[in-house]
Amino acid sequence: MKKVFFIFSLIFLTLTFSAFAQGQKKALPFDKILEIDAKHNLNVAWQYFKLRKAYKATLLRVEETMVAHPKFSKMDEILYLSGMSSYYLSIGKGNQKINYAALSKEDKERFAPKRLREDALAILSKFVEDYPKSKYKKKATKVLKKLQKKDSP
Repeated sequence: MKKVFFIFSLIFLTLTFSAFAQGQKKALPFDKILEIDAKHNLNVAWQYFKLRKAYKATLLRVEETMVAHPKFSKMDEILYLSGMSSYYLSIGKGNQKINYAALSKEDKERFAPKRLREDALAILSKFVEDYPKSKYKKKATKVLKKLQKKDSP
């Protein structure tokens, strides 16, 4: 009697599990999850950039996205926001001022105006080269020319 009950239970569990497994939707592939997360980060970065003029927050948000998802479909926008935020921070523009006294030694170097200008120059150069058809190219080229003019002897 115990054997019959055990076998019946085993069959019931097997059928239940297989029906449950077939009824579930397939999970999203990891790349699609990364893409969704990156799009969210991009939307938040645009809000920081356009609405709040919080360029440090924009920069931190897009850097996170560049590291987490380097093959993001909208990498042109990520590079544009990174380069422009670096530029604006280097000239002291925006509502989010950098409190150098509260920064660590590493962050003081990272957010020094000269370093930000160098970063902006490098990032915007890469942006213009890699994404010549981007709708942000015209503005990036204009800023790039200003940066190159300041760096030339």
